[in-house]
Amino acid sequence: MNVAAGFWILALIAFVILAFLTFVFMASRYKRCPSDKVLVIFGRVEKGRSSKTMHGGGAFVWPLIQDYTYLSLTPITISIPLENALSLQNIRINVPSTFTVGVSTAPEIMSNAAERILRLPQNAIEEMAKEIIFGQLRLTVASLTIEQINQDRESFLESIRRNVEPELNKIGLQLINVNITDITDASNYISSIGKKAASEAINQAKIDVAEQTRYGAIGEANAVREQEIKV
Repeated sequence: MNVAAGFWILALIAFVILAFLTFVFMASRYKRCPSDKVLVIFGRVEKGRSSKTMHGGGAFVWPLIQDYTYLSLTPITISIPLENALSLQNIRINVPSTFTVGVSTAPEIMSNAAERILRLPQNAIEEMAKEIIFGQLRLTVASLTIEQINQDRESFLESIRRNVEPELNKIGLQLINVNITDITDASNYISSIGKKAASEAINQAKIDVAEQTRYGAIGEANAVREQEIKV
């Protein structure tokens, strides 16, 4: 009886230890996703998909048949010193700008990031994004006149976003911000537009002053005439 009891006690202890180790191992395979990252699970995932992506929450990663890694959501700032871009009027302009991009958390776009930029170093991602932005920015400039580019910056920025963002989405990135620092051209066409606008504004101001002076003189003459009539 003592031998049998000892055997069952040892078996129970072994079972408890095995259950505990199994629990610890299984718990270690549950991966949580921080708020500043995208969790990518690859290997044997859902049918027809090469990976599973999620932002927030967590998921169980099966040993042997699955593995995981993370994509950072930290924004990337890219300087775009675009020069000699041809406008719709065949005038070449310089459009130095700064673009801020980052991995998107939209489900379909996250999947693109997992397929195309997973495990790439940041400098490689920057170069890829820079090539896309350069090409689409040139395309945007070529579709607009100098006046549209220089005078209506909001519409210009919206045109840039419409052209650039869909292409960035293809590699899993989204456009966060665009900042155009300055717009110049070698022929000084933009400067001439500014001088013309300033000259027109000054001339209009002079006309307005002259008209107000004339109206004032007329009003004063009418007042004097009315006073003489009363007398």
